[in-house]
Amino acid sequence: MTMKQCLLALCAGIATVCAAQAGAVTLTIATVNNGDMIRMQKLAGEFTRQHSDIELRWVTLEENLLRQRVTIDVATQGGQYDVVTVGNYEVPIWAAQDWLVPLEDLGEDFARDDLLPAIDDSLSHDGKLYAAPFYAESALTMYRTDLFERAGLAMPESPTWKFIRKAAERITDRENGVYGICLRGKAGWGENMAFVSTLAHSWGARWFDMQWRPQLQSRGWQAAVSFYVDLLKKYGPPGASTNGFNENLALFQAGKCGMWIDASVAAAFVSDPRQSTVSDDVGFALFPSRGTLENHGNWLWAWSFVIPSASENIEAAKSFVAWATGKSYMQLVAAESGWADVPPGTRQSLYSSAEYRQAAPFAGIVLQAIEAANTRHPSEQAVPYVGGNFVSIAPYQGIGTVVGQQISAAVAGQISTRQALANAQYIAEREMTRARYLD
Repeated sequence: MTMKQCLLALCAGIATVCAAQAGAVTLTIATVNNGDMIRMQKLAGEFTRQHSDIELRWVTLEENLLRQRVTIDVATQGGQYDVVTVGNYEVPIWAAQDWLVPLEDLGEDFARDDLLPAIDDSLSHDGKLYAAPFYAESALTMYRTDLFERAGLAMPESPTWKFIRKAAERITDRENGVYGICLRGKAGWGENMAFVSTLAHSWGARWFDMQWRPQLQSRGWQAAVSFYVDLLKKYGPPGASTNGFNENLALFQAGKCGMWIDASVAAAFVSDPRQSTVSDDVGFALFPSRGTLENHGNWLWAWSFVIPSASENIEAAKSFVAWATGKSYMQLVAAESGWADVPPGTRQSLYSSAEYRQAAPFAGIVLQAIEAANTRHPSEQAVPYVGGNFVSIAPYQGIGTVVGQQISAAVAGQISTRQALANAQYIAEREMTRARYLD
């Protein structure tokens, strides 16, 4: 080969590399720092091996910060993120504003008809799917069977709040660092208010009457929040007002919580001997009710992937969403980590899988809780909204966050429960007036 031919070949090679690099797409994915998402990031090499022209850039945040940043970017059409993790609160509201790309063509492996009906419905707008669920949840009561046995207690499958209080008192052992109950106290509409809203609904309270007047000083809210604050002050861990999902998960796994009432997705984490020191002594029951009602609060949540309409990489983003939420991803997790670690709550085929049911003894009660959730009738009273652990109107994100701050302050002992709810009522009335729900 002559010198001229060598130079031509070298230039051709450089041009090929440059062209390949020019064709590469970098997807920026904003997601929450929960365990299933962390595992997904570790497995994402499989996606990039299948899609050599796509690179992934992760922005992983705790959920309050994630919601703040993602909401601002999507609402302003900023285009900073190509894929974002949101819940079923945001999806129908954002879809109605044309802020999201409809996901009608994710391919055969996604198999929309395999989704649990309640999850599909919660992520749709006008019949179109706008979010692909990664995992979904209701809420459960998780408890230490060894502590209950020692105290002579038997947890009912469907406990009442009265029983929960009695059990918390009996199993609290502060000298040995065991607290009767752990509950979310960290302020945020998706942190403490996810639990408190579900609690209030289970006591027959409601956020708004049929004319959208806030009801935060009603007898139901006063009783439910007083119960919650008192329970944490007497039988909860120190610093309960700063504990969210991840903090309470760590406490339970370390053997510091006798009971923990929270998202059903935690069942796999507290039962895993690789993560939990009490994995052999964990039992599960439904979210408590007041006893006179069969209302267990109707918590229903799905952490899902959406594609903002401002993204410049929509087709590549669809490829990633289809991979991360398709049926093949379940098989990948099962092969790499075990069936118990497969993201739960989204697919009918998962709950009909003998392998999953054998590996996840909690599967039956999780499915029962999800299917029992009735977010269209979260309270025994008539409501103008949809939602159990949230209220599906745009102003709720701001209202829920500020109300959560007031209730967190009551848990911390900074203000009384009565004052917290008076403040909450004032804030909610002001914001609903600004949003023109009230005159």
